[in-house]
Amino acid sequence: MAKRNYVIGDLQVSQLNDKVAVITGAGQGVGQGIATAFAAEGAKVVLAGRTLAKVEAVAQQIRDNGGTALALECNVKQAESLTALVDRTVSEFGGIDVLVNNAQEVPLGKLAEVTDEAFMAGFESGPLATFRLMKLVQPHLAARGGGTIINLASSAGIRWDMTGYGAYAAVKQAIRALTRAAAAEWGRDGIRVLTIAPHAESPGLKWWVDNNPEEAKAFFKTIPLGRIGKLEEDIGRAVAALCGSDLSYLTGATIPLDGGQANFD
Repeated sequence: MAKRNYVIGDLQVSQLNDKVAVITGAGQGVGQGIATAFAAEGAKVVLAGRTLAKVEAVAQQIRDNGGTALALECNVKQAESLTALVDRTVSEFGGIDVLVNNAQEVPLGKLAEVTDEAFMAGFESGPLATFRLMKLVQPHLAARGGGTIINLASSAGIRWDMTGYGAYAAVKQAIRALTRAAAAEWGRDGIRVLTIAPHAESPGLKWWVDNNPEEAKAFFKTIPLGRIGKLEEDIGRAVAALCGSDLSYLTGATIPLDGGQANFD
């Protein structure tokens, strides 16, 4: 991450200044990009991840650049770990304004090859963790007069050929359904709930490209903008904008941050 100036000028006060944002899976990839973008906008960010050293390294980069960051070890597949994450955040910063459910284990492979264990890991880290964390933060968002929840989906859920992606698509589509329900049920509390489906220069994407070079080459040709998104500049800053008041009438939608590749209509 390039060092940036986090000082907010008199005419450039961010809509996220002093907001408290919790981001899971923030030690690398999309989660890291979102965390650094939020910090650059003046938010206080809580970086959660299974490997404390990873999230602490990102948090230290943010602090070195003048931002406020707290790194917490968290296994999103464990209910007690999620409760501890929310409790510690509220204790440290007094409340929560934004939740980003980014962490996800990916159950890839043809249906006959995906084990029950792999599918359950995808379910527990994806829709179940999203479900649990949304319920945990809802009272805190409501107490602040509202807030934003960002959930992570994937264009795998709308592929014309699901071969090799069925289990992954299933857990991601479940998250989209939870997003719609939460948006409908909590809108009167001022809580907006959105899903993003990003293509970004993450370790997960690199692994997929390395293991599926021909498929990846063909896939990238279908991106109208002709490139993969940058973690902070393209994905993180877009998510920061979605959480600002300028987009306060947008909720319940899936936003494809993918250079125009997917069609969620």
